[in-house]
Amino acid sequence: MAHPQTYIAYRFEKAGAPLTRAELPWTEPKEGEVVVKVLATGICASDSLVQGGGLLGGFPRVPGHEVVGDVAAVHPSVKDFKVGQRVGAGWQRGFCGKCKNCVSGKRMGCAELFQHGTGCTHDGGLAQYMVVPTSGICHMPQDMDPAESAPLLCAGLTIYKAMTHNKVPEGSLVAVHGVGGLGHLAIQYSKAMGYRTVAISSSSSKKELSLRLGADVYIDESTQDAVEELQKLGGADMIVSTAPTSAGAWKMLGGLAFEGKLVVVSLPTDVAPLSPSMLCAKRLTITGDLIGDADDCAETIAFSNKHGIKPTVEKFPLEKANEAFDHRPKAFFRAVVLPWA
Repeated sequence: MAHPQTYIAYRFEKAGAPLTRAELPWTEPKEGEVVVKVLATGICASDSLVQGGGLLGGFPRVPGHEVVGDVAAVHPSVKDFKVGQRVGAGWQRGFCGKCKNCVSGKRMGCAELFQHGTGCTHDGGLAQYMVVPTSGICHMPQDMDPAESAPLLCAGLTIYKAMTHNKVPEGSLVAVHGVGGLGHLAIQYSKAMGYRTVAISSSSSKKELSLRLGADVYIDESTQDAVEELQKLGGADMIVSTAPTSAGAWKMLGGLAFEGKLVVVSLPTDVAPLSPSMLCAKRLTITGDLIGDADDCAETIAFSNKHGIKPTVEKFPLEKANEAFDHRPKAFFRAVVLPWA
């Protein structure tokens, strides 16, 4: 397949800077690598951490770790992927393979986890093309819309793995606290997993959407006490917290049933006190989850495709990458850039 001599990317030139258009030279894939022609890249909240220099990436850096595209070139050493195949790339592109967790099969506990991040330590998908090792990609169904499937490789992955790692019996009461980029997917996964699903949000504005996505009950925190309402239902066996604050997450402990689980999937930066006494009295569990590897991405995509789980997205062409990035907090619910639109 013929390829261009150069391609367009948008990248951060230095910490705190906006995205800048760059024309980059074509790079041939090295051993174990492929080049992906990017069809869609989701904008994630953690891209702001890359912009701020809060991760290990360095600059300049092309962000983007929710990527769907077609293989445009492969190194001769690559046997599992061929030119023209549809693939997806999430955050995790590799592991050290040497630390205790890697050796024992717990790769997501890799001691060098954040040194192998697509769009962080290595250039990502906010570009027309991206080079990535095969350890960081999975096969994607051709019948899935790239714009709708790209956010599933991080947002969807985070929710799906958090809920499968903390599985409760089918028919259990599961509450989703916060109906945003993560929460609107959590409602769909909860329903698909056979749970009685409660959506909790700060106003009535997302009630109709939540019920349409599969929620059985909607709690409006502006007029109702979420903890009291959950206890009226018998208490939640699992609460998936997408709350932006630690205090918002901790308050939901009161809504759990005996031996219930609070599963935190957001990344609050505030600090809030937590009394351990409630954990003891009701045998509660607090846990969290974050991203996954290429196999996890493939599992998430297969489940999502089978059950018709899709994010609600707003689309932007590549030349409006800054607009997409700035719009992310206001997007309903995920901003996605289409490099060839």
